[in-house]
Amino acid sequence: MMKIFKLLFNFFLLFSLNLKAQNVVWQENDYFMIESGEIQKYALPENKKSTFVDKANLTPKNSNSPIEPKSFAFSEDGNKILIFTNTQRVWRQETRGDYWILDLKTKAITQLGKARPASSLMFAKLSPNGQMAAYVSERNLYIEDLKTQKISPLTQTKGKIINGTFDWAYEEEFDCRDGFRWSPDSKSIAYWQIDATKIKDFLMINNTDEIYAKNIPVEYPKVGESPSACKVGVVNIATKKTIWMNVPGDPQQHYIPRMEWANNADELIIQQLNRKQNESKLMYCNAKTGVSRTFYQEKDAAWIDVRNSWSYGNIEGWDWVENGKSFIWVSEKDGWRHIYKVSRDGKNETLLTEGKYDIQKILNVDIANDFIYFMASPENATQSYLYRTKISQVNKAEKVSPAELSGTHNYRISDNGKYAFHNFSNYFTPRVSEIIALPSGKPIDEAKSILTNQKPQKKDVEFFQVTTTDGTTMDGFIAKPQNFDPKKKYPIVFYVYSEPAGVVVTDVYGVDRNRLYTGDMAADGYIYAALDGRGTPAPKGRDWRKSIYRKVGIVNIRDQAMGALAMFKKYDFIDTSRVAIWGWSGGGSATLNCLFQYPEIYKTGISIAAVANQLTYDNIYQERYMGLPQENKEDFVNGSPMHFVKNFRGNLLYIHGTGDDNVHYQNAELLINEMIKYNKQFQFMPYPNRSHGIYEGEGTTLHLSTLYTKYLKEHCAAGGR
Repeated sequence: MMKIFKLLFNFFLLFSLNLKAQNVVWQENDYFMIESGEIQKYALPENKKSTFVDKANLTPKNSNSPIEPKSFAFSEDGNKILIFTNTQRVWRQETRGDYWILDLKTKAITQLGKARPASSLMFAKLSPNGQMAAYVSERNLYIEDLKTQKISPLTQTKGKIINGTFDWAYEEEFDCRDGFRWSPDSKSIAYWQIDATKIKDFLMINNTDEIYAKNIPVEYPKVGESPSACKVGVVNIATKKTIWMNVPGDPQQHYIPRMEWANNADELIIQQLNRKQNESKLMYCNAKTGVSRTFYQEKDAAWIDVRNSWSYGNIEGWDWVENGKSFIWVSEKDGWRHIYKVSRDGKNETLLTEGKYDIQKILNVDIANDFIYFMASPENATQSYLYRTKISQVNKAEKVSPAELSGTHNYRISDNGKYAFHNFSNYFTPRVSEIIALPSGKPIDEAKSILTNQKPQKKDVEFFQVTTTDGTTMDGFIAKPQNFDPKKKYPIVFYVYSEPAGVVVTDVYGVDRNRLYTGDMAADGYIYAALDGRGTPAPKGRDWRKSIYRKVGIVNIRDQAMGALAMFKKYDFIDTSRVAIWGWSGGGSATLNCLFQYPEIYKTGISIAAVANQLTYDNIYQERYMGLPQENKEDFVNGSPMHFVKNFRGNLLYIHGTGDDNVHYQNAELLINEMIKYNKQFQFMPYPNRSHGIYEGEGTTLHLSTLYTKYLKEHCAAGGR
């Protein structure tokens, strides 16, 4: 649910993608970054910096102002740079803008898509032969000849037919955005076409920007509604004709979250999921005839994850190894998330990461050195380390992260597998970064290494485990107040998420910081804590993650409540009369459910942008974890906070943005109606025309944190007693 709030829940992992590494472009042993409006080059191993593209190079002819690059990419021959600028947000990310081509030999800089509306181009890519560019503009796919700048449409549909990109639900829940792929021979383009014609618009209301209110329609398939029909086509660049892939099954009852060229120009490889997302089929599709054939299948009693869940949100790419004879795949079929090598025909597979542990993420497939690099933490689910294993043979995975550094690591590995940005943190060590060489894992400069420059801080934070009355062992952290007196009792504030999109108990610096609290919670006398229960994506095996299936709002909530009771027994300095809980999005839903289902435990709650009724959320997310409401509607009802409103007897501050395209403001009004029905008094704060993140508009962030802090202090008094 709600990918924007993966950023909150996984902020502990995102620390590692430091600003340097986020916008890095690798070229052999060099890396390039945008700094102060210019492109800088860093040559390794010396890490020598030089200006590669200056502002003069970025200034178009007959202009006095340079363009300001947001991101860039090299052509395959390295002679041109494609520059993205004037970007605008499309739902979550800035994927729409203007593109320019800089010829590194002639220094000429030219704009793509001049005939198209400003800032309307999406996902521009140069052809492999460097002669053309392709991009999406206003839901259609175009190509442009780089010599003549002639623009030709490849699709010319109107209305709710979407070519080369995706609708709201595909983007939000599969991380699908870029929806086309150049063929290796530059003669054709494979692309998705989404038909959202039958998808109802959810109407948001903008009351603030004009005197008369304005409807904002969002193509949004609610749970139980059929998704957008999806198909894949291959368009010939010369003829502009599309051959549609003949993929079996009703296109409105299946998803195609992955599609790539199958390591040649004649064949595509796709992944198809059924509507419930518990059956996966891999197919080859003939690019010239459209004939498809299934060669690999997998089923799960709950759901099957797709690539974005094990590749840092990256849905693109297919990792071919052994000269295209095999590819890398990830599955939980043996009860753990493991890496497999699958033969091209799908008949043979080899388990490459054998053992009772989960891989967390794949970072790099280094064919030249026969390594797959991946993150894992077999001994401690709150941490993360770099491992590698062989591609060619089964062997025990080797830990690459330094043994001396216990905590959370992350890496950005170069395309050629020779270098990596390495970041490290734990709860008492602020983030430290270095560049390492691979396969040795050693820093390129010992004087600038993490081991040399780490600066541990004194932190009164404890990581612990508790086992509930149900026999579930949960990870947690607890941050004690300053000047802690074990003879006193202190109020506790729980931070919660508890759904499959993220974890909150991770061993990183800042885990004890409440970003919405104005001031210092520890100095004011609060305990801050969190628990991760079943259903969260912790590396604890398939059963841990999927025990929540059809029980969202039940299993995860009971784990939170029983975990809290176990903590009360473990820590006698917790004042059980002053227990608060807060969360955002899925965590907002959990906050409501904890307050309503276990009012004897939780006295005060602050819930933000919650799903009050599971039947209001999008089909891809909710059906993945709950099934189809046509078959088990009672599960959706029984797990929704609205179902338990009558039990509420504490303090609640509820907050929601009226312009939330993700968890619709509708949820707030449904909740309010139910609270009115049972005469339940609470405080409510709508933020006009703000989205799911509630950050737009002058003063919004300060107002939200001030409101949060004031309410907490008034209803869950600080300090030891």
